[in-house]
Amino acid sequence: MIPVTQALDHLFALAAPLPVETVPLTEAAGRVLARPVTARRDQPPFPASAMDGYAVPEAAAGQSFTVIGESAAGKRFDASVGPGEAVRIFTGAPVPEGANRIVIQEDVTRDGDRITLHDDLDENTYIRPAGTDFRVGQSVDAPKRLTAQDVALLAAMNIAEVPVTRRPRVALISTGNELVMPGETPGPDQIIASNTFGLQALLRELGAEARILPIARDTSASLIHGFSLVEDADLVITIGGASVGDHDLVAQVAEELGMDRAFHTVAMRPGKPLMSGRLNDAMMIGLPGNPVSAMVCGHVFVAPVIRAMLGLGAVPAPRLTARLAAPLTANGPREHYMRAELSGDGIAALDRQDSSLLSVLSRANALLVRPVKDPARAVGETVAYLPL
Repeated sequence: MIPVTQALDHLFALAAPLPVETVPLTEAAGRVLARPVTARRDQPPFPASAMDGYAVPEAAAGQSFTVIGESAAGKRFDASVGPGEAVRIFTGAPVPEGANRIVIQEDVTRDGDRITLHDDLDENTYIRPAGTDFRVGQSVDAPKRLTAQDVALLAAMNIAEVPVTRRPRVALISTGNELVMPGETPGPDQIIASNTFGLQALLRELGAEARILPIARDTSASLIHGFSLVEDADLVITIGGASVGDHDLVAQVAEELGMDRAFHTVAMRPGKPLMSGRLNDAMMIGLPGNPVSAMVCGHVFVAPVIRAMLGLGAVPAPRLTARLAAPLTANGPREHYMRAELSGDGIAALDRQDSSLLSVLSRANALLVRPVKDPARAVGETVAYLPL
């Protein structure tokens, strides 16, 4: 067995960076920006009014002005403002030449074309200088996952197409005679395949394209057929059959098909029977079949690999810290990822940690990480966790 850190190093060495493609801005949200992009214009492109009011050369309590025109968003007042003159102006509109201040409409009394400023005049100028937000050539750095806010910024920068990392293509293969698909009627000794669906959801959240292939039965012929369907996948994930039992054939068949195996077992729980390698042009990860084990390995190993493929760096899943809300007994010789609840009182491991209990995993919002041979921990001590 190798430690989790070493397993991650092997995985990162196998995770080939993916090419760049250009997508319309409308499809950029959630994608990873692959190269820096730069603004093609200033924002605002002209001095703009921050409020509805009147543009004047100067302002003092009690002053009167003659209104000589109007400046609206999209239609400026195309002349200068001189002494004793004012232009009616609206939020976002260009400030006329000669105006140095916007007097908000609440501070003005208007009578026909004449306005008089109130005594309690707001001192703010309410003018946004050109380029206040950004200027031509200002960059949005890469790599980064683009949020809705980023997309709005790119649109304002007049960027219509965005260079992004291609989404990783992942093929998911569940293995086992005991499995049937959701919605089917299981036989007396069968269960419903759940791992591929949970992993597919996780992969999609991470920005990958994940497809579920037919269940491979516990025969070499069925596994060979399953591997033949992976097509252009960047990553093949098998679930189950990675252990050393008589019916665990994944490693054997994969090696017969040319897999160059990097490692087989990892010193962690849940998730000891984990393997990885390279199969033709695709990276391969073999996950354990227990439902919780597969999902925990998804967060600990698969998620960092996907982020590395997307160009977000070859780094482990980020760990946070919290204070224990319930005591813990000493840990054993494998790193333990305990299903836990994080609340205002701190973090507490859930009572049942069996690797088959999806109901417990569904209730958990964190994986409490216990180092190898970690001693017993008391309430109030600080521990590491992975958020779920």
